[in-house]
Amino acid sequence: MITVTDLSIQFGKRILFQDVNLRFTSGNCYGIIGANGAGKSTFLRMLSGDLDPTRGSIKIGTGERLSILKQDHFEFDECTVMDTVMMGHTVLWSIMREKDALYAKEDFSDADGIRASELEEKFAELDGWNAESNVATLLSGLGIKEDLHYMLMKDVSAKEKVRVLLAQALFGKPDNLLLDEPTNDLDIETVMWLQDYLANFENTVLIVSHDRYFLDSVCTHTIDIDYGKINLFSGNYSFWYESSQLALRQQANQNKKAEEKKKELEEFIRRFSANVAKSKQTTSRKKMLEKLNIEDIKPSSRKYPGIIFTPDREPGNVVFEAHGLSCSIEGEQLFKDVNFSVEKDDKIVFLSRDPRAMTAFFEIINGEMHADEGTFDWGVTITKAYLPLDNSRFFDTDLNLLDWLAQFAEPGMNDVILKGFLGKMLFSGEEILKKASVISGGEKIRCMISRMMLKNANCLVLDSPTNHLDMESIQAFNNTLKMFKGNILMSSHDHEFIQTVCNRVIELTPNGIIDKMMEYDEYIVSPQIKELRDKMYARK
Repeated sequence: MITVTDLSIQFGKRILFQDVNLRFTSGNCYGIIGANGAGKSTFLRMLSGDLDPTRGSIKIGTGERLSILKQDHFEFDECTVMDTVMMGHTVLWSIMREKDALYAKEDFSDADGIRASELEEKFAELDGWNAESNVATLLSGLGIKEDLHYMLMKDVSAKEKVRVLLAQALFGKPDNLLLDEPTNDLDIETVMWLQDYLANFENTVLIVSHDRYFLDSVCTHTIDIDYGKINLFSGNYSFWYESSQLALRQQANQNKKAEEKKKELEEFIRRFSANVAKSKQTTSRKKMLEKLNIEDIKPSSRKYPGIIFTPDREPGNVVFEAHGLSCSIEGEQLFKDVNFSVEKDDKIVFLSRDPRAMTAFFEIINGEMHADEGTFDWGVTITKAYLPLDNSRFFDTDLNLLDWLAQFAEPGMNDVILKGFLGKMLFSGEEILKKASVISGGEKIRCMISRMMLKNANCLVLDSPTNHLDMESIQAFNNTLKMFKGNILMSSHDHEFIQTVCNRVIELTPNGIIDKMMEYDEYIVSPQIKELRDKMYARK
């Protein structure tokens, strides 16, 4: 259990949040949400003791252990993978080190024997004899193969380091677990493993994540950091979002009587509770809504960008065709023999165990790079809008945002219209005169989306579109793609994005493609698909 009392944090004159009074209890998982810069990671750092509050206190339950997901990927470079994970349980690790030091002494005394006996007793109480076995199980679940378990951390890849540090945080089932963006750099199977692990984790968990599906799958409560306040709500992210939008609509409808509003809210809770009970999500097992009442539902003060794509014309029957496309980078085959055609109404997610494959494919079909082999053709009715993974070249300029956007507009489009496009993406007043070269990663993506909206395209090509976006922008982007009337070709790490938008899956492998007209949820749990995927990635 973690108790927060009168907590405040201030940097200079800027108050990030203040007067925070919360209690996080065992058996619950709390998803922390808020706009970029609101203070989500700062809040976790304060809970972990890494950052002192300006005022207030944080107390951990007596005798309880707190574990965090480390962000420094080089801290354990000289340690083995196995030892790095064990270090996550600091008490057990300290006992192991002291035991080893005692037994290594040449002049082992009676006092040493008594101390060793005490340590052995504590070691057994902490399940020390099964420690290596438990670590190996954790590492295997996170996709770290046995031949890496005794390698030095400096010799494993960056993605493998992320997984080892996650195993370190989970090891020993801490009483309180703090996870900051735990799904970053994890593949589909590992994210699913982590979801199941946290579903069965009976202690206190706090998570910062932009992955809405992940939050929905594991969280019983939502912590919203907004306008200098931190508020606690029952339910997962989707419940928080839908209920806050309902409350906002009710607030705008001044003519509705209080009793009618109450009935509407109660009906919403009833319907949502029924949906949760039927779902496979872990929140149903934790009965997150059983004690919810309508007082918990409040409108959000968040601002959502107005992302609107309006195709000038409907796509024809011929959209896109790939003929034997192959690509390798530095001698490593990313994909080969890519043959498929895009039909009208297709919304396709492209997958690969190597994310470079999707980016290379999108760069090829947008004329940014050449394939090793093969050709492709776009239909004559198709107009494209491309959101690349790397947008840095677009912002290597001294232009302000208004002039930057004007570069991509039709001749004669006036400043008032351009300001309207920037305004939809939450740039207003003096902000539109900021230099494009100094804006943040999230602001750059919003500018790129403005550029896309100008095109009125009927085919969107999106390479990891949620990167750098806050939850509000992700939600708005997701909502508009669900309604888009043209074609979509995209890659994404956002499960909800894929599941709610796409109706077809194409996986690029070094030995061909897997092409299935099915929902993403069905694709990732199918045993037949898993067997086929393993075969397609095997060396030939």
